[in-house]
Amino acid sequence: MRSASLGRLLAFAAAVGAAGCSTVSQPLGAIRDAITPSSSSEAAPSGSRSTAAAAFATPVNPAAQRAFDEASSVLRSGRTEEAERAFRAVAQAYPDLAGPHANLGVIYRRAGKLDDAAKEFEQAVRLSPAQPIYMNELGVTYRQQGQFAKARDAYQKAIALDPRYAAPTLNLGILYDLYFGDPAHALEQYSRYLALSPNGDATVTKWVADLKNRKPAPITVSRQEKP
Repeated sequence: MRSASLGRLLAFAAAVGAAGCSTVSQPLGAIRDAITPSSSSEAAPSGSRSTAAAAFATPVNPAAQRAFDEASSVLRSGRTEEAERAFRAVAQAYPDLAGPHANLGVIYRRAGKLDDAAKEFEQAVRLSPAQPIYMNELGVTYRQQGQFAKARDAYQKAIALDPRYAAPTLNLGILYDLYFGDPAHALEQYSRYLALSPNGDATVTKWVADLKNRKPAPITVSRQEKP
């Protein structure tokens, strides 16, 4: 990658890293099950994202909902260790719920416990296979573990679940670009991501231009996924 791109990429990685930190203070996903994909400005820096609007076949146990909401409140307040205990208790008391496992996955990943994070996201995906947010988070975790093929599969499944969900499309582009050395597929995913970003994304637009003009060179810097 050309040295002229280094400053831009490091700056963007720092920005996305800061957004990743905020994920810990924002509970992830619905409490249990499938969602109705819809467009949202929630994803940063721009683009559409799935939202966790619960669509339950049967009502959620009110006690389970209260416990989940309390754990989420603790997480939002930044009391991570307490939130971990609370989500673990909800997961043990209500083993059919996916949301507690997804939030535990985020907590563990931020703590560098990647194996534990992957196990929690895998469990969340098993319990709620129609939730693209969980699938994307699993892909991010696999990538951080160095399991690039599994990360690619997870991103592709997230996209298949909700083609309007921009984050896994960008993440897949980064994976092709920097880890598979496949600029053609990277360019395709970056272009799709930009099409999903009604407000545009100047950084990714520059990546596209860089790819089109790039000469083969060793990878010198990593980009960071969108949670």
